[in-house]
Amino acid sequence: MRSVRGIGQARAAVFFAVLAMLPAFNLAHWVLNMLVFTLMYAVMASAWNLLGGFAGYPSLGHAAFFGVGAYAVTLWFQHHGIHSGYEPFFLLPVIGIGAAIVGLPIAAIAMRTRSDVFAIVTITLLFVAQTLAFNLRSITGGAQGASIAIPPFSAATFERPFYDVLLVLLAVAMGLTWASMRSKVGLSLAAVRADEDKAAGIGVRVQAVKLLAFCVSVGLTAMVGAVWAYYVGFIYPQFAIDPLITIAIVLMTFLGGRATLWGPVIGAFILELAQQYFAYSLGGSQYYLIAYALVFLVVMLLMPRGIVPSIQERLRHRRRRRVVDAPTSTGGAAQPVRAEAASMTRRPFTPVPYAEGDRA
Repeated sequence: MRSVRGIGQARAAVFFAVLAMLPAFNLAHWVLNMLVFTLMYAVMASAWNLLGGFAGYPSLGHAAFFGVGAYAVTLWFQHHGIHSGYEPFFLLPVIGIGAAIVGLPIAAIAMRTRSDVFAIVTITLLFVAQTLAFNLRSITGGAQGASIAIPPFSAATFERPFYDVLLVLLAVAMGLTWASMRSKVGLSLAAVRADEDKAAGIGVRVQAVKLLAFCVSVGLTAMVGAVWAYYVGFIYPQFAIDPLITIAIVLMTFLGGRATLWGPVIGAFILELAQQYFAYSLGGSQYYLIAYALVFLVVMLLMPRGIVPSIQERLRHRRRRRVVDAPTSTGGAAQPVRAEAASMTRRPFTPVPYAEGDRA
């Protein structure tokens, strides 16, 4: 067990070390721009996974909190100066906590429903938030949008501060996921996802753990929205509160594998990089959307349960095959081993809260 955990920690260290070093290779601005947006979606997919993956509550309203973060940082710095360029980044924890506080009563009401009804309630919240952004012109600027001061960063390294901040947010999101998977919170979320009524019957604090997952999830999403607004400099309601944002992070999570540590990150890196690459390559012809959809369809056809769960299942199957074919010192002892291994391969798959390989 310790060796498995050590491998997992080493894998994470290498992953973040490689990402941290990438900007040092003097990459082109368009490449860094792709990586910035990829990290944005990786953070949001990991955040959504806490609620939609581990708790089993498929929220379709996360783009509303993305917009809350975007408008919060924009409106604040319309009345406060930006001198060093890093002031909006220092405000991110406050924005995240504020979004969590705003989301708490919303979650308390929305989580009285479940499954498909919860998804409908949350997407309704998204459209309500977008309508308010359009109509509260004195606050949001309405359809004319709102702007924030241009960051006073050097043109040669303009993307680097945003990249670094998003990398830290990704580490926070994955760290919270990793910690929850090894705590009572993770077990409680798995119990809620499996059977909420039974979980309540055995003493799980169902409402508290659901509210916690919701607040942490939307808080991280709002912080990403604030970084995005500062990065693009000008926001409109149709882009700051866009249903396509929610759809994208849901697809990324399903592609990589729900209720896993690495699944949402892998899904984000595949889909967002593919989308950005095809958009740059094919331009405004909209053909890039077809290519983007084909990438998703091919992966899902080959791995319908998601990339990480499918790979883990294949590795388990390969280990079972090795047990079947393993040579033994005595011929008589081979039959029980083979029989036991064969029964393992025939045993129907039973979902578990987290796969052992992903716990690392």
